[in-house]
Amino acid sequence: MASEDDDAGCMDDALAQAQAALRASEVPVGCVFVHPRHGVLGRGHNNTVASCNGTRHAELEAIDAMLARGRTAAEIAECTLYVTVEPCIMCASALRQLGVQRVVFGCANDKFGGCGGVLNIHSDEASPSLRPLPARGGVREAEAIALLRLFYAQENQGAPAPQKRTRRQLELAEAAAAAVHGQQRASAAAASTDV
Repeated sequence: MASEDDDAGCMDDALAQAQAALRASEVPVGCVFVHPRHGVLGRGHNNTVASCNGTRHAELEAIDAMLARGRTAAEIAECTLYVTVEPCIMCASALRQLGVQRVVFGCANDKFGGCGGVLNIHSDEASPSLRPLPARGGVREAEAIALLRLFYAQENQGAPAPQKRTRRQLELAEAAAAAVHGQQRASAAAASTDV
């Protein structure tokens, strides 16, 4: 079992994917599948806007990419998934059916979460033939929330009449931007000392 430090370190990669989603004007959710022997097998981030397909969540994007590169379902099942936001009900069900070893997520998904946020798809008794999917939340939670706040503070240019943001939303977005940019500087500084 990975340590808490390992989980936080692997979440770096998922947060980088979420930042890529944010730059692409997608909801900033990113993930990485880490195999115990082979390391990172796959990465993904939300692609629902660009694909015009509401099912193109980070987890499913990564799974499809791994399968397209010749990875097997058995290899994927041996992985731990690190994802910035608790998997939704759809994704939690897919992950459980695949038999993924474990899910580690940043922040809870209190509207659609399938790993305890709304439903317990990861461990419910409705599918006793499937192995439960262990899940751990709260890893790098503040950073995951900050990215979501940045996204939701933006004007939605695709909406018929873009809503104006409240003063509180704009203040939260400013604080989130400072936190995200501070974390990026810290990561860059740490990377430069590793060289």
